[in-house]
Amino acid sequence: MQVLKFGGTSVGSAKAIEQVCQILRHHKPAGKYAIVVSAFGGTTDKLIRCGQLAGEGQEAYKTLLQEIETRHLGTIRELFPITAQSSMISQLKKKLNALENLCDGIFQVGELSLRTLDKVMSYGELISCVIVAEKLKQQGFSAVCKDSRELIVTDKNFGHAAVDFEVTNHNITQYFDQLTADYVVLPGFVANSADGETTTLGRGGSDYTAAIIAAAVQAEALDIWTDVSGMMTADPRLVSQALPIAHISYAEAMELSHFGAKVIYPPTIQPVMDKRIPIRIKNTFAPEDYGTLIQDSEERSFPVTGISGIQHIALLTLEGSGMVGIPGFSKRLFESLLREHINVILITQSSSEHSITVGIHDTDMLMAKTAVDSEFSHEIQEKRIAPLQVEKDLAIVAVVGDKMKNHHGTSGKLFGTLGRNGVNVRAIAQGSTEKNISAVINKTDVKKALNLIHEAFFETPLKQVNLFVAGVGNVGSKLLEQLEQQQHYLQEELGLQIRVAGLANSKNTLVSEYGIGLHDWRNQLAQGGKMDIPAFVEQIKSMNLRNSVFVDNTASSEVAAVYHEFLQHGISVVTCNKIACSSDYAYYKQLKDLARKFNASFLFETNVGAGLPVINTLNDLIRSGDRIHSIEAVLSGSLNFVFNHFVNGASFREVVKAAQDEGYTEPDPRIDLSGKDVMRKILILARESGAAIEMDDITNHSFLPAACLDAPSVAAFYDELDVHATHFRDLYTMASSEGKRLKFVASYAEGKASVGLQSVAADHPFFKLEGKDNIVLYTTSRYQEQPLIVKGAGAGADVTASGIFADIIRSARL
Repeated sequence: MQVLKFGGTSVGSAKAIEQVCQILRHHKPAGKYAIVVSAFGGTTDKLIRCGQLAGEGQEAYKTLLQEIETRHLGTIRELFPITAQSSMISQLKKKLNALENLCDGIFQVGELSLRTLDKVMSYGELISCVIVAEKLKQQGFSAVCKDSRELIVTDKNFGHAAVDFEVTNHNITQYFDQLTADYVVLPGFVANSADGETTTLGRGGSDYTAAIIAAAVQAEALDIWTDVSGMMTADPRLVSQALPIAHISYAEAMELSHFGAKVIYPPTIQPVMDKRIPIRIKNTFAPEDYGTLIQDSEERSFPVTGISGIQHIALLTLEGSGMVGIPGFSKRLFESLLREHINVILITQSSSEHSITVGIHDTDMLMAKTAVDSEFSHEIQEKRIAPLQVEKDLAIVAVVGDKMKNHHGTSGKLFGTLGRNGVNVRAIAQGSTEKNISAVINKTDVKKALNLIHEAFFETPLKQVNLFVAGVGNVGSKLLEQLEQQQHYLQEELGLQIRVAGLANSKNTLVSEYGIGLHDWRNQLAQGGKMDIPAFVEQIKSMNLRNSVFVDNTASSEVAAVYHEFLQHGISVVTCNKIACSSDYAYYKQLKDLARKFNASFLFETNVGAGLPVINTLNDLIRSGDRIHSIEAVLSGSLNFVFNHFVNGASFREVVKAAQDEGYTEPDPRIDLSGKDVMRKILILARESGAAIEMDDITNHSFLPAACLDAPSVAAFYDELDVHATHFRDLYTMASSEGKRLKFVASYAEGKASVGLQSVAADHPFFKLEGKDNIVLYTTSRYQEQPLIVKGAGAGADVTASGIFADIIRSARL
């Protein structure tokens, strides 16, 4: 004999019921069939609401009853020919009239008891059973409808009744021994008490009904037909990469179902597991799919079978020195919860016995707080223990697998994955069987955590990185171009899937948790929301995507001022914006400290030397134990261009204007020529060397006359360059007469930094520095006789973008 159960979506419409008939027609002949059906999808919820509204004295319950009637009448008219409809409609009307009378009674009394609610809820399955049975008969099946209440006997724990298996098994075997029809259709979920009161087996109890019958008749298999193709490695609504599970053990299925996997009702597994009856989970709407087979454990090479989670959890912690070494505290805690019918989901206790923590549904937390504090009132008054601590807004994520016990490193991999992405674990529980490792986390981190864990245990070595890019001008647009160009390489060679999840410029913002297509980002961004930096920051934080990186390609102080908000939420920051690292030392240090504390990256290689490995080289020297004695550098590509072209025959004004026209300077060239930008860069290098210095500590030997710096406009500035042409020509002539060249040099040594124009001799490494190149000389304990030199292009959108790109990859691989 075989037992098949069809869920609410599987019988939720005429088309779905036709599909059920088709499945049964193609099912391999195996003697008799028990067909257990749920109510039409959504009907039970409406029935519950009908009872609630009636109990509250609201006549709106009549509208819901009418909706239920309309839906079922419509299904009958679609399923059956006109000649067969009257009989079916008559049966439906009889049941709906009884339901209406019941609700009218609730309305009159103004009260809805659990006993009455069970009776109200039962009508969904009772009606669908009749419709499906009649359809099978009309299709030529030898089918009858049997009320499960005549077979399954329970206690009177209305809403979640416990089965009397001795009586129930006797009733079922006796009935099926005498059955002459090939197919019997039974309503799931419903049962009777010993004295004939309607009870229910708990939400999802139709699965349980099928399992009870399968175990009683020693069925060959229990087939559960639903709207998904079996159990998945995670909830596909939260983890888009979830995979089907072809085979799973009874214990694993039970663990996953208890921890939120909705495909199967938790109690379902026990009756059939005791009889070693396989369970097959199949998709009514894709019957050819393999689905999931639940049976005794098979040999598998991988340790984890699936991950799941439970939302709306509260943690209760009882602690105090008065608990240590004193027996009975745990017993009293659990008894106080039991008296209030509060279910404990998770338990963890410190080995010192100083505290014990349990997880419950957050709807029970106030009742639990009152009950426990009352139980321990004497100890609390004597300050031997503290009042019960309650934490809410939590969730549980669970990793399940039979083979975890024999596989080293599973726990480390789990908690390491969560920790590296800023997911704080509040409590941990793991049984000695090691089939389940559970972690309590903030409820806002659930989606992020499940995706991280799934990526770590189930997916190919492909790490997803989510970028939020502020600034899409010259550098930003080049970065996006490079990201699009390198996507295939990153996936194939580095195992990285880098997605742009957010874009912003000075006018608009655009975010998408599914990623923004880089082929058309300009049009998408133009249609995005209005730019509001605080709102953009909140959007990024609330999305809470795994491996998030904020990329700042702007020169905005307002953007630099929000880095700390990202870092303290575990979101890495990559920036070419020098403002944050050259601002007050306290803010610079705060950002570095936050990055360490929250395990996020704060990378700013392009602050100095664009794409050159200036800062990384410095960091590597210090990390390896070297000591920086001095730094000498030419750090402005703009100034190097200017002085390389300031030769005989060219005026200083002409050279500066040419640099501006080529895009080597800011629109106001004084920003570059004043040396302030170079001051920022040497300040950053000094700080990275370990010096706690401020911008005001740096000496600026400016070569510009005060009149040039103070000019009221850019045009006036150029006029002042002409006025002081002799001054600039004298600088060049003096250097040239000595066989030297002019370079704007930044220096740091022994805690002091300075910038200024210098004449360098032909034997100096700076002498032959051409174009817009940068050069940095590190003199260290290991590089004393010959400094370590980093040299190359220090400006340009392409090289700056490539430096940012490198920092993004570095962040992703940490």
